[in-house]
Amino acid sequence: MSKNIEVVVLGGGYGGVKAANRLARRAGVSVTLVNPRPHFVERIRLHQVVTGSDDAVESFGEVLGGDVRLVVDAATRIAAEERRVSLAGGATLSYDYLVHAVGSGASVPGVPGAAEFAHAVADLDGARRLRSTLAEVPATAPVTVVGAGLTGVETAAELAEAGRFVTLVCGGVLAPSLHAGSRRRVARRLAALGVAVLEGAGTRVTEVTRDGVRLDDGRDVPGAVTVWTAGFRVPDLAARSGLTTDADGRLVTDATLTSVDDVRIVAAGDAGTILGRPVRMSCQAAVQLGTGAADTVLRRIAGKTPTPVRPLFAGQCLSLGRAEGVTQFSSLDDRVNALHLSGRPAARVKEIACRFPLRQLASGARKAGPRTPRGGPDLRDASA
Repeated sequence: MSKNIEVVVLGGGYGGVKAANRLARRAGVSVTLVNPRPHFVERIRLHQVVTGSDDAVESFGEVLGGDVRLVVDAATRIAAEERRVSLAGGATLSYDYLVHAVGSGASVPGVPGAAEFAHAVADLDGARRLRSTLAEVPATAPVTVVGAGLTGVETAAELAEAGRFVTLVCGGVLAPSLHAGSRRRVARRLAALGVAVLEGAGTRVTEVTRDGVRLDDGRDVPGAVTVWTAGFRVPDLAARSGLTTDADGRLVTDATLTSVDDVRIVAAGDAGTILGRPVRMSCQAAVQLGTGAADTVLRRIAGKTPTPVRPLFAGQCLSLGRAEGVTQFSSLDDRVNALHLSGRPAARVKEIACRFPLRQLASGARKAGPRTPRGGPDLRDASA
């Protein structure tokens, strides 16, 4: 290797950190990770932030290798031809290779009143704001959760177990990503927690007000607080930078996670999609895609042809409060089947599933240089 190779990783989530640690292990490769926060956020625990059972925050000193330079800032534009990234703080970073791992966040619902009155739990700030709002209303005040995906189900269960009166508005089928048998388990647990589940025809929200939501069948559902969990969005960084994206704004790549526009840009996590073979947005996929993105860069540096990346899945885990859960098993290609666990065993599996990625990242950090001493600052280098 004739010169030091500069790799910039945009995004410090599961995929970005996994990629950064793996890249930093290679001699002659310098890695800079850009993240808007000085700490790592456990996205899969954000529903716990709402009730205070977890803060969903971990020190980068624990999960990011000491040889990775951390820059706390946000990317505003990728200039692919010049191999430069502009940051919100005014600085620019040059790179030889770029890992696009900016993740996803709450969607902007096109429903009247949603932007003004609904809360989100897809990011740390939103989850914290929701917790503060709930603290300001009586414990008996009704709460409406919109969205029947795993985030909506977990949020509704968490709130109900904490003593809130919750209505879950599905807009369709409850927990559609699960097998029918697993969905029945979810429904029974929600009923036991006192959650009123509105599903099927006529349950699509058409308006959000200060006092609740209106459904397309004309019903008004009262709610002192409305939580919107339906859908995710990807930051528009790739589209704004002139790179090819799909309809959801995800960077389009080939099977090696390489941008279809530029061989020096690869994607990891929710913010990228493989052409013709999209992968479900999840922590389970992100850590594998982070490894794949790093390996693609390392093979190109070594003058080798990158190999296709094919994430493997085991299933889906969801918590139904702190005491119970459901674990949905699947084939390796992410097709769910009738096998599942429920109750306390599934809750334990879910907790293991939350802790395992952190252990993976911490292991990668140890291999990528000495970490920041425990209790020391997260930010090793705030300059750009």
